[in-house]
This record gives sequence, C-alpha cells and structure tokens, in this order.
Amino acid sequence: MRNLLIAGVLALAVLSGPAAGDEAVPTLNDPVVAKREVELAKQLRCLVCQNETIADSRAGLAVDLRNKLREQMAAGKTDAEIIAFMTERYGDFVLYRPPLKATTVLLWAGPFLLLALGLAIGWRVVRARARAVRPEPLSAADRERAERLLRGEGDAT
Repeated sequence: MRNLLIAGVLALAVLSGPAAGDEAVPTLNDPVVAKREVELAKQLRCLVCQNETIADSRAGLAVDLRNKLREQMAAGKTDAEIIAFMTERYGDFVLYRPPLKATTVLLWAGPFLLLALGLAIGWRVVRARARAVRPEPLSAADRERAERLLRGEGDAT
C-alpha cells in the first residue's frame, strides 16, 4: 500500500508539471520563430568577436544576446522594437551594418581612408627606391680605373 501511495504521488508530480506552466513561449521547435530569430541574430554583431554576428558566434556574450533576443520575441516585440532595444542598450556598434551618421562615419569611411593611405605610402616608397637605385654615370677616370681592375693590373688608385 505504501509503494502504491508513493507511485501515485510521483505520477501526480510528473503529470502536473506541464499543467503548472505559465504561458506558452516560442521555442526553436517552431520553424517560423526559429527563422525569425536567426534573421534577427544575423543583424546583430557579437561585441566580443566583432567580426561575427551573434548567430555565428559561440562567445558567452553572444549567447546572452541571443537569450535576450528570445526574451524580447517571447514578450511579443516586433523586429524593429528588438533592434531598437539592442541599439539603445549597446549602441550602434551592435548592429552588423550600422547606419551612416556622424557617429559612425569612421566605421564606413575608415577602410577607404586606410586603403588610400596605404596606396600613397606605397607610391612614395616605390618612387624613393627608384631614385635611389638609379646610379650616376661613371666619369672617364672612374671608367678607366674599373677597366684596369678588371684586367688585373693591380691597385688602380
């Protein structure tokens, strides 16, 4: 009888677990929600890796950002509201493609400025080397001295 009572309590505990849950939250089992989460995660930059989206990154902060993304989705927020929340909290840098404005102009123009600077430095180095390699023509005395040295006529001083 005692074993039957314990089995009944265990069965009741197991079966009542799902009934005690709050509201249904979207999970990755729903393909539409999973696709939406991945699309949003591809728009956000991992703040640790900086060259990966939070969808691609395995860093702890990226996991936290994905969890925050899921929380926002479960709360019924739209994509625009979620992006606005993330940029308000982490700044424009969290966006994988930040908008062009005064505070992000260096992000957009920086690579082109570095390329132009590299090309200018390369051009100057090549010009300087071309000038340095160009030998002056030998004078008649230097040419005569070189010919004596090549013939083996001793010290040509």
